[in-house]
Amino acid sequence: MIDELLQGNKRYLANEFNPNAEYYRAIADHQAPKVLWIGCSDSRVSEHQMTGSKPGTMFVHRNIANIVAFNDVNISAILEYAVVHLKVEDIIVCGHTRCGGIAAIEDGVRENYIADWLCIATGAKEAADRIAGERSLSREEKLAVLTEENVKLQIKHLRNLALIRNMHAQGERPRIHGWLYRVEDGTIDILVDGRGSQTTA
Repeated sequence: MIDELLQGNKRYLANEFNPNAEYYRAIADHQAPKVLWIGCSDSRVSEHQMTGSKPGTMFVHRNIANIVAFNDVNISAILEYAVVHLKVEDIIVCGHTRCGGIAAIEDGVRENYIADWLCIATGAKEAADRIAGERSLSREEKLAVLTEENVKLQIKHLRNLALIRNMHAQGERPRIHGWLYRVEDGTIDILVDGRGSQTTA
């Protein structure tokens, strides 16, 4: 696999980097992304590929189940750097279908660190349990609801962080968006539209 990756780099140089060398030289000197992307670490989910964007477009944080942890120094530092220093205008929290983290939230997990991490999404599980009970959902339907509820919960966490609360007290930016990427067909659904409207599942 390592040899394949190195060969892939050669193809990237020939097909992408060298034909666009002026662009890549410009971002080598200075980055100015307009978006902070908070997504899942899943290997099938590439923010640049799914949006057709180039490097330099987004400042990126990925973790299991696209969680915004209120006690995580890592995401707090990324968030502060993005909104204070890079001055990003939009934050996207993006979940995805067929997420192993979401299935683990539903089914429970025994591994210590993974279990501790996923307990941050407890509120989404409670909401999905309630909705599934009211609608008599199948497992697959419930996982779909849980995926969406998790995105909405992580946006709630994000908005409750002091840095974002203080910024929103002074204006609307950064705008916060909730997206769902469908790995089976490559499309993106808007769950929360930070431009002013909100869709609900």
